[in-house]
Amino acid sequence: MPNISRDQLLAFMRQERYAVQASVAADGAPQAALVGVVVSDDFELFFDTLGTSRKAANLRRNPAVAFVLGPTHADAVRTVQFEGVADEPEGAELERLRELYFTTFPDGRARQDLPDITYVRVRPRWVRYSDFSTAPAAIVELGQEELAR
Repeated sequence: MPNISRDQLLAFMRQERYAVQASVAADGAPQAALVGVVVSDDFELFFDTLGTSRKAANLRRNPAVAFVLGPTHADAVRTVQFEGVADEPEGAELERLRELYFTTFPDGRARQDLPDITYVRVRPRWVRYSDFSTAPAAIVELGQEELAR
């Protein structure tokens, strides 16, 4: 991985608690939402949402999803674009990811009792890291193979 190691990329992604998530509505219109995310060692993004939300309906119909992670302050120069496939994990996979989520979002423990809460895992297909603090900018695109352990 030129310009950034796998561990550095994970560290950068993990310092961002929120990401803009984009999905496609039934009529083809784009929809976006700010979601609280955690990143697993396998670059999976994970978040909770209500099963009645637009994003949940969109992802159940079409699991293709995109995210942007990065700071929003005026001096921000690094960002990650992330595309992947969403699912709703169950069993041991759900428990593993929920525990990771609860370490960052302890209030998520209270939300798990909501009647329509659901959890979404997104496995990466493509990640683009951009750092505009250097000239020329450092831009690294990674596919599934490069992201795999």
